[in-house]
Amino acid sequence: MQKAVIYGTGEHLESLVLLLASSRLIQISAIILKSSASEGLNRLAEQFNIPIEESLDGAADRSVDFLIDFTNQLPRQMAMLHFGDRVSVIPSSIAWEFCQTLSASEHYIPSYKSKLHKINTILDSTHDGMIAINENLSVTLFNKSAEKMTGSKKEDVLGHPVHEVIPNSQLQRVMSDGKEEINQEQILDNGTKIITTRIPIIDDFGNKMGAFAVFKDITEMIDLAEEVTNLKSIQSMLHAIIQSSEEAISVVDEEGKGLMINPAYTKLTGLTSEKVIGKPATIDISEGESIHMQVLKTRKPVRGARLKVGPQRRDVIVNVAPIIVDGVLKGSVGVIHDVSEIKSLTEELSRARQIIRTLEAKYSFEDIKGESEEMKFAVDQARLAASTPATVLLRGESGTGKELFAHAIHNGSSRKYNKFIRVNCAAISESLLESELFGYDEGAFSGALRGGKRGLFEESNGGSIFLDEIGELAPAMQAKLLRVLQEKEIRRVGGTKSIPINVRVIAATNINLERKIGEGAFREDLYYRLNRMPIYIPPLRARKQDIRLLASHLIHKLNQDYGKNIEEITNQAEEILKQYEWPGNVRELENVLGRAMIHMGHHEQSISSSHIDLPSLDKTEEQMSRPILAEEIKPLALQMEKVERDILQDTLTSVQGNKTKCAKALGISLRSLYYKLEKYGISQDE
Repeated sequence: MQKAVIYGTGEHLESLVLLLASSRLIQISAIILKSSASEGLNRLAEQFNIPIEESLDGAADRSVDFLIDFTNQLPRQMAMLHFGDRVSVIPSSIAWEFCQTLSASEHYIPSYKSKLHKINTILDSTHDGMIAINENLSVTLFNKSAEKMTGSKKEDVLGHPVHEVIPNSQLQRVMSDGKEEINQEQILDNGTKIITTRIPIIDDFGNKMGAFAVFKDITEMIDLAEEVTNLKSIQSMLHAIIQSSEEAISVVDEEGKGLMINPAYTKLTGLTSEKVIGKPATIDISEGESIHMQVLKTRKPVRGARLKVGPQRRDVIVNVAPIIVDGVLKGSVGVIHDVSEIKSLTEELSRARQIIRTLEAKYSFEDIKGESEEMKFAVDQARLAASTPATVLLRGESGTGKELFAHAIHNGSSRKYNKFIRVNCAAISESLLESELFGYDEGAFSGALRGGKRGLFEESNGGSIFLDEIGELAPAMQAKLLRVLQEKEIRRVGGTKSIPINVRVIAATNINLERKIGEGAFREDLYYRLNRMPIYIPPLRARKQDIRLLASHLIHKLNQDYGKNIEEITNQAEEILKQYEWPGNVRELENVLGRAMIHMGHHEQSISSSHIDLPSLDKTEEQMSRPILAEEIKPLALQMEKVERDILQDTLTSVQGNKTKCAKALGISLRSLYYKLEKYGISQDE
């Protein structure tokens, strides 16, 4: 009778011992356990008088023909060291195959079939493929994993020659040589890459009974390894980009702890990687809230946040975006800009713009925002004026954009490549205004420069000159300006000769020139010279439908000035803005929006009604009242004007302030209507 030692552990060891001991063909000399024995195994050992040892050393003095390795991990060299050269190492699967043969013998036990079914279930559930052949090279074992890897069905394989199933199978060679082959790489016909271990099956008499192979699909492992290699390459590339970037960059994980910074970050904040990596995102903030933590909380990016960072409290602007992979938040990345550098560049740009503004116009008709009929009419008139050399008089309340129109008219004319000079007639004293406009000769007055000085009219020769607040000119200056418009020439202060000029004059005023003429404060002949091409610019309260368009344009401009990232105004905020009468017009709207943006939080991107701060919408009785002139001995012209004014007011009221309908009802042009409204000082709220 052959003697065997069983080595291993596991829940199926008890079944194997029962089958072998019950067969009476094999004597189990010992059971060597790698763990404590179960109650069932202890009972079997006692029933069949089988000693249980804890190590190979405990059974080394026994004469053994073969060793059943239930772990499939015992090296043959180790078995030979303890039991001699003749010992054969049999894997547990072969032992089960042997027991299956016993099922046809007289030593069959009633519980064998159910146990064999369990064994087949175990073989089919393992992730490794298994195949065995007999001495005729026919397949005797083929589990489900083998089916999956080879693409062949078990019922089509069992009993067939192995080379029909796996043409490049090496089991025939293993059986012939009788040598194990461990962890050999092989490619199946369907392209699947496997790692296989092949074992010859030899009986107690040295007869070659077949061969057995266990194999594992490594295609996915190879693909995964290649993917990992590619990811490492991409990671190295991104790391190099971040490290070489001149922008300060910091990266945190989903918990807000530092993962990566670059040298530019250290240079800006003064913090090294040892002080940042693994530390909370707030470690670098000296004033303000952590934008990293805010982004991790909301999963939304934040741009243009102002903070102070580092020990030196550097003023910075931060842009932070979340890192989301397959819908899972993995952290956030922030780019930090030094405001001091931006501020320096902004100041330099501002100085350049200041110089340019005195030499050329910077706005065009595309910069004039408005979709209302009133504004479209004004723009059409301005475009027409730009195509002619005529003097233009821009009329409208303060803040309506008269200077914007002046720039656009110059840029839309044939003079756009020449100089555009701006003069505020109300900002310069009368004594200086003449020398500024017309220049002076040497010795004209004490302090005069040697060689004299050219005036602004000479500087703008060939171009345009914008005379703002023209209604504030003193009578003496009005006379000299009239000569310039009539004769197209100027005479310097202290000079004796006339200098011809070719200048396009664009004037602007927010006062009623007709009333000033009646009061004797403005020359009528100058008025007619200036009023050759009058353009009335409507106030904001007359075109409230343009408020959202204007707000969007102004927000974009203020974002650049204030370093903000505001996107829009809400519908509620728009309604509140439309309820206000805007005495300061577009300039006041810009102030209101700017004030709202200054007080908004870093994370807010829409101006809501809560941000709007406006004076009371109610007007006092005193504000609504108008001065009443005495009725005694009024000239007929004045009385006719009063009647005309009343008609205009009544008609405007009946058409709810719609000027187009008013002009049509009165049978006059829209341009004439604007002229009369300006003449009589009639505003929309009247």
